Amino acid sequence: MDFFVDYVFKSRAYFLESFTPLGIIFKVTYYTAFFSIYIINYRVISPRTLAKGKLLLFGIGVIGLFFVFAGIRYVLEEIIVYELTGYHNYPERNRTFKYYILDSSYYSLKSILFSTFMYLLFLYLRNTSKMHSLELEHQKAELNNLKAQLEPHFLFNTLNVFYSELAEKQPETAKGIFKLSELLRYITYETKKDFMSLKEELKFIKDYMYLHEKRFENNLFLDFTVKGEVGTQKIPSLILIHFVENIFKHGVISEESNPAKILITITERYLIVTTKNKVSHVKNYSSRGVGKINLKKRLELLFEQDYIFKINKKDSFYNTYLKIPLKN
Repeated sequence: MDFFVDYVFKSRAYFLESFTPLGIIFKVTYYTAFFSIYIINYRVISPRTLAKGKLLLFGIGVIGLFFVFAGIRYVLEEIIVYELTGYHNYPERNRTFKYYILDSSYYSLKSILFSTFMYLLFLYLRNTSKMHSLELEHQKAELNNLKAQLEPHFLFNTLNVFYSELAEKQPETAKGIFKLSELLRYITYETKKDFMSLKEELKFIKDYMYLHEKRFENNLFLDFTVKGEVGTQKIPSLILIHFVENIFKHGVISEESNPAKILITITERYLIVTTKNKVSHVKNYSSRGVGKINLKKRLELLFEQDYIFKINKKDSFYNTYLKIPLKN
């Protein structure tokens, strides 16, 4: 486009000057500054401002780019090129800070506009693809849920009959049946949305752990701690069960000297989950399991890069760390 403008709107002689050794050098310096601004805006400023709706900061960043562009050109053209060739790009009367900034602002504006447009275009395409992927995952989950259902109403009614019959004679057994019914009801009806109440998710985890406590009786050694205030926050549905279930399935939870640990920390903006447990050598506890792959895929769809998920196996112990933003 620049060559086209030089040829059509200026002159053939001016166009041909671009292909002289000095003209090529100044073209290289110009496009070095041009694409430097393009990359800074596309990779740094736009993602940290436009993507988060911070228009004022974006405007400040754009103003800063005018000065960066002028600075790069000045260093390349009026210092480095001059030292090498003895030629300036601008005549002496125009080699002032004010003129250099004003003149460069016109050229840098093209780079800023192009990079902003391309960033917004790809952001739109990524968001569209992300929404489509989430919709497909949700439809798959609903389909799998339907396949797994065997007349849930009949199942819940049967559990309620058992609960009623045992409520007075065997209250502990009845309580277990009630907890099981609550777990199944939550999975069947309450988790169809991508995000659920943190309070409900924690209750689901505690009911799940209660059933395992009845199963292991006095041989269960698990420290479960929740720090922070539980309010109206929301988190992805059934995300906590992944960590708890893996400990019960694959970890050693019967050694008093090495109790499994689950710590859930609630801050103003984030939910942090850390777990530690001794690895059972009887079962395969590979970090490349299907459950972990699916969890990472879901986290990427929901949060893109705004999350941390780490897995570490050292000696005989397995550690996990998850940090996700809370939704209010």
